[in-house]
Amino acid sequence: MPKILRIINRFNLGGPTYNVAYLTQYLPSNYQTTLVGGPQEATEGSSLHITEQLQVNPLIIPHLNREIHLVNDYKAYKTLKQLIRELKPDIVHTHASKAGAVGRLAAIHAGVPVIVHTFHGHVFHSYFGKAKTAFYKWIERYLAKRSTAIIAISPIQKNELTQVYKICTPQQTHVIPLGFNLTRFTEQLDEKRQVFRHYYNLQPHEIAIGIIGRLAPVKNHQLFIDAIAYAQKKTSKTIRAFIIGDGELKETLCAYLSQHQLPYSEKEKHIPALFTFTGWETEVDKVLAGLDVVALSSKNEGTPVSLIEAQAAGKYVISTNVGGVADILDPQHGKIIEPNDPIGYCLALLDSIENFDTYSASALNARQSIIQKFSYQRLVNDMDKLYQALLKK
Repeated sequence: MPKILRIINRFNLGGPTYNVAYLTQYLPSNYQTTLVGGPQEATEGSSLHITEQLQVNPLIIPHLNREIHLVNDYKAYKTLKQLIRELKPDIVHTHASKAGAVGRLAAIHAGVPVIVHTFHGHVFHSYFGKAKTAFYKWIERYLAKRSTAIIAISPIQKNELTQVYKICTPQQTHVIPLGFNLTRFTEQLDEKRQVFRHYYNLQPHEIAIGIIGRLAPVKNHQLFIDAIAYAQKKTSKTIRAFIIGDGELKETLCAYLSQHQLPYSEKEKHIPALFTFTGWETEVDKVLAGLDVVALSSKNEGTPVSLIEAQAAGKYVISTNVGGVADILDPQHGKIIEPNDPIGYCLALLDSIENFDTYSASALNARQSIIQKFSYQRLVNDMDKLYQALLKK
C-alpha cells in the first residue's frame, strides 16, 4: 500500500482545496493518504467545509503560513520533516508555492523516494518586483531539479514553466487539469436562482454580473469596476455588479468607487446598488445560478476555478487572457481579452450585456463538455496513472 503525504499551503476557498480533497478521498483504496496544510488567513474564507463534506480530516500545521517568515517557515519545515520520519511516505506531493518550498525541502532532506509538486499558479509576473521575482524563480528551479515530477494544470502553464520561465524540464512536467464534482451546478437551478436574486433584491429584468475571487492587486478588480461603469453609461439595460470575495484590497476598492461616485452596498444592508460586496460565499452553485454573466479581470492566474464552475452553470464569461484561461474557456462560453487592453475588455463586457439572450443560450448548450473535461473522476485516474509510473521507476 503506497503511502502519500499530501501538503497544501492552506485551506482557503479555491481550486487547490478541491484538488487535494478529491485526491485524498477518491484515489484507489490501495493508497494511504495523509493530508496536511496551514491555517486560513484572516482575510480569506475557510474551505474546511469541503474536506468535511468529503469526510477528509486534514492535519493543520500552525506555522505553515502564506507569507515568508523565517522562524515560522523553519518550524513548519521541522514539523513536516518529523511527520515524514513517522509516516515514511513513498510519495510526498506538495500543492502551491509555500507548501511546495517547505514541503519539498523536508522531503528532500528526509530522503523520500518520490517527490511531486503541483503548480496551481505561479508568482513569476505581476506579483512582486524584479528582485523578489528573480529570487522565487531561483528557489523554484532549485526545487524542481530535486523533484521527481512537476504537475502543470494546463498546457499553457506547462509552456510557461518549461519554456518561458525555464523552471523545470518538459520531460519531468506532466499536464493534469483540475477536477471537480460539477453536478451541483446543474441541479435545482430555478430554485437556487430565486433564492439568490430575492436576497439581493434583483428584479427579473436586471442583468447580474459577478466577479469571484480574493480582493488582491493581482486580481485587478479596478478593471472590472471601470468596465461596469462604462457599460452602465452605454446600455439601456439595467445591470447590477457583484464583487464576491474578500481581502486586503476591499477598503481601497470602496474608496475607488466613492471617488468615481459609483454607488455600492454591503451584503448585510440588502440595499440595491450598482455594486454589491457579498464577502465570501461558500455555496457558489447558488451564486452562479443567480448571476447572468461572470467576469475575471486578473493580471495572473493558474486555472481559475470560478470560470470552470461558471461554464458548468451555463454562464457566459468575460476574462482577461492570463494563465490557463485559454485552455479552459470554450468559445461558446465567452470571450478572452488581452490584459493590457482595457478598452477591449469594456467593449466585450458591454457586448455580453447587449446580446445577453443569445450568448446565454449558447453557454447553456455547451456546458456538458466542460463538466466531462473537469470531472474529479478524470483527475483521480490521471493522478493514479502518474503515481504508478513514478513508483515503478
